[in-house]
Amino acid sequence: MMKCSVFKIPAGAPHDMSGLQMLIEDGRLRPEEVVAVLGKTEGNGCVNDFTRGYAVMALKAFFAASAKGGAADISYVMSGGTEGVLSPHFTVISRSGQAEPSGSVGGQKSLAVGVARTRNFRPEELGRLSQVDEVADAVARAILDAGIASAEDVHFVQIKCPLLTAEQIYEAHSRQASLVTEDTYKSMGYSRGASALGTAVALGEVERSSLIEEEICVNWDKYSTVASTSAGSELACCEVIVFGNSLAADGPYYIDHAVMKDAIDGAALQGLLDRYPGDELVQVLAKAEADPDGVIRGRRHIMLDDSDINHTRHARAVVGGVLAYVGSDPMIYVSGGGEHQGPKGGGPVAAVFRRQS
Repeated sequence: MMKCSVFKIPAGAPHDMSGLQMLIEDGRLRPEEVVAVLGKTEGNGCVNDFTRGYAVMALKAFFAASAKGGAADISYVMSGGTEGVLSPHFTVISRSGQAEPSGSVGGQKSLAVGVARTRNFRPEELGRLSQVDEVADAVARAILDAGIASAEDVHFVQIKCPLLTAEQIYEAHSRQASLVTEDTYKSMGYSRGASALGTAVALGEVERSSLIEEEICVNWDKYSTVASTSAGSELACCEVIVFGNSLAADGPYYIDHAVMKDAIDGAALQGLLDRYPGDELVQVLAKAEADPDGVIRGRRHIMLDDSDINHTRHARAVVGGVLAYVGSDPMIYVSGGGEHQGPKGGGPVAAVFRRQS
């Protein structure tokens, strides 16, 4: 029977492995069972945020030594930007056993996590239908890896995707390849958007035949209610982590999600907490977006007009503060840039719980 566990570990810096070391020494975590690590690092979350790559390098070195080579396939998703009250940390997911179709005792669904990767992308593929298709295939494989039986049991799909750098743009020009954009910052949005639409296709939220390449990051009516995508320069493929519940899994952990209608919709998370009174809230996973219309509940916002601070940083600070208040903990995973991830101006929020009985 598959058994997944979730550990939330504070980080004093992107390379701080002391919390991980303590978990292993206490016998609570077996490094060879780790399948994914989600991190919030204190960089700017933009193109030149190297805290993400720094954290991945430190984590890979740590697990290479502690797991004695048994953790080479760990998926690392580092999200830069801990604006406002967001606290830098790592969320470590471990998995033991195999998915058993016979189901858990009493027919109770438990947390199931699956991982997959796309191939490496060429610069001209980012933000286009080729990226959508590759991500859709990877999400489907991750669902199968998790032993999740239906799309309704998928509650959060975290994807780390590439972006365009100046060097990649130059290389593409040398081949006379056409790019979706030549703005490195805008390329983050296109990559996030295409990855989110790939998730929507895999889960049946959007028909693949209805997608038009020119509508990526334009038509906000098409989106996934569970996708969370984050772009970075530290990888060339997409790392896909699927969170859901399954009868093929066992253990006290489970996950559920809601959809925030806008950046101040704390009621979405509160509704999840009210649904499971008495159980422990382990972690909150959410997307943050500055409404592209420039309005929140009829009031003008300036997040898109600030030339000093990127709108993704504003949005992380707002959503992080709202959800930290509701969940009484600022050490939560909030990723900025919500293109095709939930309705325009809003986004998915998921909560991992631990049963107390």
